[in-house]
Amino acid sequence: MPPTPCAICNTSRALIIRPKNHQKLCKPCFLHIFETEIHNTIKSNSLFRHGERIAIGASGGKDSTVLASVLKTLNERYNYGLDLLLLSIDEGIKGYRDDSLETVKRNAKQYAMPLTIVGYDELYGWTMDQVVSQIGKKGNCTYCGVFRRQALDRGAARLGITHVVTGHNADDVAETVMMNLLRGDLPRLSRATSIVTASAASDIKRSKPLKYAYEKEIVLYAHHKGLDYFSTECIYSPEAFRGSARTLIKNLERVRPSAILDVVRSGEDMARLVPQEVSGSLPSGKDVVVTVDPEAEGEGGCGSSNGRASGGEMAIMEQRLRDEEEAAAAAGKETDFTLKGQRHDRSKNTPVPPSVRMSKKLPKQQLQKCGRCGYLSSQAVCKACMLLEGLNKNRPKTEIRVSVEEEENSPTLTRRMEGMTVTPISHLENNT
Repeated sequence: MPPTPCAICNTSRALIIRPKNHQKLCKPCFLHIFETEIHNTIKSNSLFRHGERIAIGASGGKDSTVLASVLKTLNERYNYGLDLLLLSIDEGIKGYRDDSLETVKRNAKQYAMPLTIVGYDELYGWTMDQVVSQIGKKGNCTYCGVFRRQALDRGAARLGITHVVTGHNADDVAETVMMNLLRGDLPRLSRATSIVTASAASDIKRSKPLKYAYEKEIVLYAHHKGLDYFSTECIYSPEAFRGSARTLIKNLERVRPSAILDVVRSGEDMARLVPQEVSGSLPSGKDVVVTVDPEAEGEGGCGSSNGRASGGEMAIMEQRLRDEEEAAAAAGKETDFTLKGQRHDRSKNTPVPPSVRMSKKLPKQQLQKCGRCGYLSSQAVCKACMLLEGLNKNRPKTEIRVSVEEEENSPTLTRRMEGMTVTPISHLENNT
């Protein structure tokens, strides 16, 4: 049987079947079309302006490494005129983050980009190892996510940078959409699907150039480009709620490869239906980050995929790529790479006009500065300061409680139980 030609150039042999659409491509065409799609995402959303200083949230994982490599390539190819640098967060996880930061340091030399590292111990007086030793592995991602987001913003402010890019990919966004649907959190759903997020009280904005790139294609790109990255999953992340959403998304992808982008597009459509006063969007279309999703937001760096990588599945995929190349080299021939167990459903669904049925009006959240650290928050005291207070008092707080007045104005916090009565112990003793 003759080899299958590349669907783009029709000359070279097809070596890769794209997970996104099952298109058969040769290596050069795959690399070029991957970069071109990211360039189109950047241009269509006007993510950058000429001469802008950009901080890349770098963890040493495949997403941030691919992001740095692609941005460097596109910056030179299309003359973006960007000043790129790497910004990393050291959470203080021995045997994991210290090793991944060594990869980031090598990346900084390989891409000729300045590197700045900001640590939890420096900002908060706690490392994640110390936090976990006190609270255990249940709920640790809440602490890490809140701390990391603030650390990234503070690191950027320290450098005088107003734009941070993170390696969130299509799989990450689809998982976030699913998580917010399961939680019924419309305001956060609206913000999570935006490719650019910013705040009314801060000059720092964030963007996701890899928003429409599949995680598996990022692995393929990193492999065929021979990029140097760290692929170990965070030792504290398996307990995260995101894992359940990820499993659901991966199962859908096996049946329908386009499911990831379908979920992302559906999330975008639903976000447009959220009233402006609920989503926190500015009239100009600029998104306002009001609350923080501890697992959805962050530096883009807890592991091989911003802390949300499917470590086992991606590691198996990477090993398959290496094994197949070694076998092909030993046999003196090339080999195709395919993803087993996937079927492509080409049926087209009839679009249904969207409708929104809201049982009651959701109150608008108010932006303000934290009374302790000055960080942007929807409460009088930000989540990081509340968590730190619990740690410092040796009383971990995995639930963030607010006053009755604040609670009534918060559409995302769980309502406290009403009508409860507590009987004093002395009263019980008297009755006996």
